[in-house]
Amino acid sequence: MTKKLDQKQNLLKGIIKENPVFVMLLGMCPTLGVTSTAFNGLGMGVATLFVLLMSNIVVSLIKSQIPNKVRIPAFIIIIASFVTIVEMVLEAFIPFLYEQLGIFIPLIVVNCLILGRAEAFASKNNLQSSIFDALGMGIGFILALTSLGAVREILGNGSFFGLSFIPEDSNSFILFILPPGAFIALAYLSLVFNRLTLKTS
Repeated sequence: MTKKLDQKQNLLKGIIKENPVFVMLLGMCPTLGVTSTAFNGLGMGVATLFVLLMSNIVVSLIKSQIPNKVRIPAFIIIIASFVTIVEMVLEAFIPFLYEQLGIFIPLIVVNCLILGRAEAFASKNNLQSSIFDALGMGIGFILALTSLGAVREILGNGSFFGLSFIPEDSNSFILFILPPGAFIALAYLSLVFNRLTLKTS
């Protein structure tokens, strides 16, 4: 029972207490760069979750076989392999999303969230714990990017996941789909998220 409780806490910490975006401020490059729409945020979040989960699994399984001197380059090669898979799948099956995310897909390789979890957690823990850690952090990343993209899209375009709910000639806060809007929206969402989680903790 204790083991199950520990894994539940391991999962929830990445979603709430150690949310990679709203609390730890990790992965800011894709967070600010691709979240002009909710769909883009969701797409980048799912891609990152896949790479994070698979790299955590592999690192946890082969950690004892990697010499300490080359562990960081080894982790990067593992992560890059899964990023290549993601890039090829997106290009083949979701070309629209592939074009929207652009350079941010290969940049997943150097996302400090993924490398950080490989180094700080997967390389020091068993497979089950590494999977729950990756799922928690990945889901937290998806929720953060999707909510940020949704806020920016609603305020900037008057739409949600591409579905417009206000007339095109209506005035919208176009600032929110521009780079400065990403910083403003992130700041307010982080404030709201942290206040809510502090009250519930």
